[in-house]
Amino acid sequence: MSPGNDGRVTWTAPEVSRPEPPLIAGEREALEAWLDFHRSTLLMKCGGLTADQLKQRAVEPSGLSLLGLVRHMTDVERWWFRIHGTDQDMTFLYWSEDDPDSGFANLDTHDAPAVLAAYQEEIELARAATRDKKLDDVVPSHGHHPERARDIRWIYLHMIEEYARHNGHADLLRERVDGSTGYY
Repeated sequence: MSPGNDGRVTWTAPEVSRPEPPLIAGEREALEAWLDFHRSTLLMKCGGLTADQLKQRAVEPSGLSLLGLVRHMTDVERWWFRIHGTDQDMTFLYWSEDDPDSGFANLDTHDAPAVLAAYQEEIELARAATRDKKLDDVVPSHGHHPERARDIRWIYLHMIEEYARHNGHADLLRERVDGSTGYY
């Protein structure tokens, strides 16, 4: 939190330290470490920004914002690890079939600290959901392609890819918001 121009304290997203993945590790440890690296990278891109800065769109007509990416990844964590990984039926926090872009839109109605807390809670729930699963465990598919069964390994690899892609977006969004660049 930092003082605003009017003397009130302005909330800012907490700074996050990112764990370095080990250079030598077993498969599961390596997958979890790289996934946590990317999860932390997204939070690092948000660190130190105000709620308004997190909601800032990059360039019109794009609806991308850092807060929108966090909301999207909250639902993606739920989709792959809990809905697919443990075959649970549950609703999404932000996405809906009626409004597929709702994770990125309607930012004015969402509290940034609550969104970041929901994201971190979903990560913990995702970890717990697959903790006892083996990488070779095959899980059923949900959604439009019920024939696409996959193993837990595929989910980890896909999530690392998903984060890598969106963290590239986060790099550009952060630079647009305050000029920060680099591997931090």
